[in-house]
Amino acid sequence: MTDLEAQIQLLIDNAPHDGKTPELLATIAPALRAIAQKLRHSQYYILQNLQERWILTTLSNKENPKLEKHVVYAFPRLQDISLSSSTERNPQVAGKAIPVINILFQLVALEPVDSIVFFETPGRTSNPIEVQRTELKNLIKQCLQPQKPNQELPPNIA
Repeated sequence: MTDLEAQIQLLIDNAPHDGKTPELLATIAPALRAIAQKLRHSQYYILQNLQERWILTTLSNKENPKLEKHVVYAFPRLQDISLSSSTERNPQVAGKAIPVINILFQLVALEPVDSIVFFETPGRTSNPIEVQRTELKNLIKQCLQPQKPNQELPPNIA
């Protein structure tokens, strides 16, 4: 079992046993796996406050400052969180290691978050991978749509 498969199984095992949630998680697992496989690390460090809420960063468009998006930064190592301006002189902000599958699963529910920015190279903030919430939700929708059988064969095919 790969690390991603183990993370998915742990997410399913820890889901409420309400007869629906574990099955739903198993159904959307391919969407979570597809995005996680594009990333280099099996866990990332997310900036959190003392209440364990993820720290949001608001980014503005240079050409149109009124266009904003809210992102969460994910770092490959604990020491890399110092690369974020959110940690400067703020003892109430800390990094917490979170499995990549859990990060992606949380992204679906985090309404104010537009995307997660995954920094892939330790010690650097260049060339991050941005996972947009809408992209993930669209992949999940595809997983939830009933599978359409291949075109039905006409009865007189023989």
